[in-house]
Order: sequence, then structure tokens, then C-alpha cells
Amino acid sequence: MIPLMLPAVSDAEKPFVTRLSKNRTDSPWESWCIESSESQSVFSGENGLFQIVGPGIQDLDGDIVIVTPAAGNAERIIRAGSTQNSLLVTERCDQLCVMCSQPPKKTHHDRFGLFVQACLLADNGITIGITGGEPTLYKQEVFQLLETVLKARPDLKFHVLTNGQHFETSDISQLRQELFRKVVWGIPLYSNDAAEHDEIVAKTGAYERLHQSFDTLLLSGAKIELRTVVLQTNLNSFPALARHIAGLLHFIEQWSVMQLENIGFARNRWDSLYVDFRKSFNPIAQSLDVASLFGIPTKLFNVPLCHLPEFHRNFAVNSISDWKQRFGEKCLMCSKKETCSGFFEWHPAEMLDEVSPL
Repeated sequence: MIPLMLPAVSDAEKPFVTRLSKNRTDSPWESWCIESSESQSVFSGENGLFQIVGPGIQDLDGDIVIVTPAAGNAERIIRAGSTQNSLLVTERCDQLCVMCSQPPKKTHHDRFGLFVQACLLADNGITIGITGGEPTLYKQEVFQLLETVLKARPDLKFHVLTNGQHFETSDISQLRQELFRKVVWGIPLYSNDAAEHDEIVAKTGAYERLHQSFDTLLLSGAKIELRTVVLQTNLNSFPALARHIAGLLHFIEQWSVMQLENIGFARNRWDSLYVDFRKSFNPIAQSLDVASLFGIPTKLFNVPLCHLPEFHRNFAVNSISDWKQRFGEKCLMCSKKETCSGFFEWHPAEMLDEVSPL
């Protein structure tokens, strides 16, 4: 597992953004390494001296970090050379999904200004994720971040995870701007049945409100990735959901069908939520076939290739971010390891070797 939050010591009075460099630089946005070992590095820059404990400079070179002196940490917010960088803009949320991997908190710490600075320093042409909590609880701040960064850095793209509960018709003119063509909205829909969806997200009326937002986003020309986590509670609804998507939501960019992550609320509900695709794949297979028939681009996320029937392996993608990806010992001899998602770092240890190398 790649550590993203590192212990740090700084005398700066407030949090700051900087790019770490192993070489001296004249850029006010960069801090250069003046001393490094395998366990710590010392940097110098516009914000004075600071120390980061953890990986050496060879691993940190080029990373963009937010150093928070009061908390004693440095967060690797955008890692050099990585295609899997996300900004956690809030931990507040207005839903309480039964399998939530990031259980919400009541408090919010506004770091949008720091996030803008970090994005402006990003490597050329990357996609940056925005996640929560629910980012659109601070919708105008998110819109402002996107506009500010994309006007200055049109080479960048964004992927925003949202529950889709807060888009209004008044947003259409703003979302129709050309720069928003560089934004994909990742939105969950867990069932074609309103009651079933609402039960999963623990919010009455969420299904209807979500479809109102779909109407708004359609009129805005927005790009949508539809996301559905497979659970025991919605497994049998998948074929009907696929038909629902084909009939009403065929304008989406992609349908991402996702295996459950054993973290957050799902950890204590694993036995009642997790679906083993080796034993119960038929409803998923039917939904994939329907999606293919109607030309809906569909991908399977977070599923080892060997857990899928051979005919449907082409739907699977290596979807787990490198910093939280894990493989069992048997996976090391598999010829498909490089294209396989493997497991999440926190997948049940006893299940890691339930694989069949290809």
C-alpha cells in the first residue's frame, strides 16, 4: 500500500501547497530537498524548512503535497506520474449508503483554495478526481474550482463523484460551458426500483430526485458515468436495471458495475452484502448482455479476472488505484496480472488466495 498521508514538521503558520523536488529550483511553488534518507527528507522553499517522515526523495520527487503544520502531516495530493489522484473535498454527506466506504462526518474543513493551487501545479494532461462525502453539498465551490482550474489549465480533466441530489435547472447555463466538457460526473444508481435504491442509500425520495438531476444534466450536455455497486440486495434487479438504463439513460458515457469494497460500513455487513461472482454471476451476465445489445459502454470494476466467466472477462478493467491495490501470492504466477484489478488492500485476507492463475 502506498502511503498518502505522511508525518511532517513545519514552522509555517498555515497550511500550504508545494511541489517536492530533489533539485534546487527558483519556482516559488516548489520546495527542494536539502537532506534525505530512507526514512525522512528535509525540504526548503518559500514556506521555510519542513521535514517529511516516510519515503525518501526518490519516491516523493515531483509530488504535490499539502503540508498542514498544526496537524503535523503532509498529504500527497497529486503524485508525480500517477493517473489516480483524487481530492477529498468534504467528508459531509446527505446519504448513508449501507456499504459506504467513506462514512460521513458532520464537520467540514474548507480547503478549496489549497486544492485549486494543487491542481494548477499538476502534470500535463492528467485527470483529477473529486470525491467526498458529497462534493455538491458545496456545489458552487466545486463549480468555481473546476472553472478556475480549467480556464488556466485546459489540458486537465476532472472526474467528480456525486450522489446527484443537488443539480438544479438553474445550473444548466453554467454546465453548458465548453470547459465542462472536460468533466465527467460519476453518479450511482443502484436499482431501477425506487424503493430498493432509496433503501440502499438510506434516503427517501433519492431515486426520484436523482432522475430529476439526470434530466438537468442531459439538458446541460454533461458527461455521466453511471456507477452501480453489486450487493445481495440488488443483484436480482440488475437485468431490469440494464433495461432501464437502455431505455431512459442511454446518453451516459459509461456504466460501471462495481464489486463491493470491504471497508467503511461494508466491513461489518460483508456477509449480508458481498456477492461472490464465481457463484452468483448470472444476473450480472444478463445485464451485461442487455447493455451490449443496446450499445451501452459497460465495464466491470474491482473484480479479479479469474472470478469471471471467460466470455465476460473483456468487460473487466484494472480499476483499483495503485495505492490501495493488492494481490495474493498465487497471483504472482498469473499471466494476466498486469491487466487485472486484483483486490483492495483491505479485502479479507483469507480470500486473497481464492484465485485461479490464468
